[in-house]
Amino acid sequence: MIYVIIPLVIIIVLTVMAFLSRRKHIQEISEMEQEKLQIQNEPIFEEMTKVKQLNMTGETEEMFERWRNNWTEVVDDRLHNVDLLLLDAEGQVDRFRFKKATETEKQIREILNECEKEMRTILQELNELIGSEERNRFEIETVKEHHRAARKKILAHQYAFGPAVEPLEKEWESFNPRFEEYDALIENGNYLQAREIVIVLGAKEERFSFLLDEIPALLNELQTKIPAALRELRKGIIEMEGQEYYLGHLKMPSRFDKIEQQIADLRQLLARLDVEEVAAEVNEIHDEIESFYDVLEEEVSSRHYVDEHLDQMLDLFEELQYAIPDTIEEVKFVQQSYRLDENEVIIPQMALQKLNALAKRIEIFIERQDAKNLAYSAQQIELQELVEELDAISEAHSKFSNRIKNLRIDENLVRSRIVTLAQQLQIADRNLHRANIPGIPDDMEVQLEEADEQIFIVKQSLEEVPLNMALVESYVQKADTVVTDVCAKAADMIENALLVERIIQYGNRYRASHPEVHEKLLKAEESFMQCRYLRALEEAGTAVEEVEPGALKKIQGMIQVKV
Repeated sequence: MIYVIIPLVIIIVLTVMAFLSRRKHIQEISEMEQEKLQIQNEPIFEEMTKVKQLNMTGETEEMFERWRNNWTEVVDDRLHNVDLLLLDAEGQVDRFRFKKATETEKQIREILNECEKEMRTILQELNELIGSEERNRFEIETVKEHHRAARKKILAHQYAFGPAVEPLEKEWESFNPRFEEYDALIENGNYLQAREIVIVLGAKEERFSFLLDEIPALLNELQTKIPAALRELRKGIIEMEGQEYYLGHLKMPSRFDKIEQQIADLRQLLARLDVEEVAAEVNEIHDEIESFYDVLEEEVSSRHYVDEHLDQMLDLFEELQYAIPDTIEEVKFVQQSYRLDENEVIIPQMALQKLNALAKRIEIFIERQDAKNLAYSAQQIELQELVEELDAISEAHSKFSNRIKNLRIDENLVRSRIVTLAQQLQIADRNLHRANIPGIPDDMEVQLEEADEQIFIVKQSLEEVPLNMALVESYVQKADTVVTDVCAKAADMIENALLVERIIQYGNRYRASHPEVHEKLLKAEESFMQCRYLRALEEAGTAVEEVEPGALKKIQGMIQVKV
């Protein structure tokens, strides 16, 4: 039974596959049939008739004949061949010769693709030809209109074009042969060749319009604006030299002569219609003229600076000539009472040496200024350097002079401060001895003695002659730190002792009911009597807090209220 079923299944499968393949080929043949009909029904001949409205000669006639022959071949030969191949393919499919049918279908597809490609080529060339004619007609009229307008502009404004008139007229006349060439091509039906002429004429007309716009402006620059600027500069230089400005280093007249020669050369370039190069050089000339104005303005600004700061510099120099020697003499007097650092003592001598060296430079500067052979810009630079160096000398001298003058003030401040510190220490000691406490701890006694010793050291240093204020100030700073620290600790000790007493008094209410509180308070009292006030505070506070949390804060508040 199995031997019967398996062959039967295979036959059924092969039959189904055959019919499916046949159906696929039939569909493919049908689609190619439709494509053939679509190509065959395209109105190509009707489209080609549009060309007949053009001049059917020359290039147009040749293209028309080629399109007609090619399309006739497509319709009569290639598509007819497709019909035959489609019949062959249908027969092959009916006979289940699918491999042969596939080869035939491939051949049909290639022919259809070639036909469609030929159709697109014809339509594209056709549209290009007709479009070229339309664009040519519009653009050539535009070019001719601009050409006529350009002629009128040249004739009406010849003066504005100067030496460029004749080359512009020649350039204008060069259009006419191309116009004639264009007309001849159109008359002979060569529209595509005419299109190339139109493109060339369009670019040529655009360039010509650019020349007509640019040349008058450039000529105006060369003939009017730049010469006027040079005349104004020459006049300005004469006026400034009359006001005792030295401008010889700028060599402007020779540079003006060079520009004037450059203008003559540029006019010749303009006559050759080399507009771009002329425009570039005109811009460079303008930049150079602007630099001339900038330089002259800088000289005027520099003169204002010199006029404003020269007398100030000389006044400061003269002031330092008197002040520094006075300071040197004052140092000798001050050294009798105060000890000065060696590096400080030489400051006024060094300042005087720098001032004497600067005096020679100032003398040379004044001589050159009187000789009127130095530009104010150079004077400003030199004067700025002199002012900066004088200011540095003056600042160093002023700082040192103030230091010397403040020595007596600093001494008095130290004496006043040491008196204050001694009073603070005395008050702290008195408060400790008057306080209702069992005694003063040994470490506090040591700190009080150290603070008193630091005050003594400052007083001793103030008795030295000459007085070393730097050393004194270091001593008084240390004394200030020690006294401030011990006074703060003394105040804290008294406050802690008072707080211990109040806590113990408050905790007495719990002694009978809480034996552990009684024991801890006894320890606190023992520490208190041993002058261990901070330990006593911790022990008493802990005892009370255990039975009444927040009691310590409450007691502190009560003490503050009483205070």
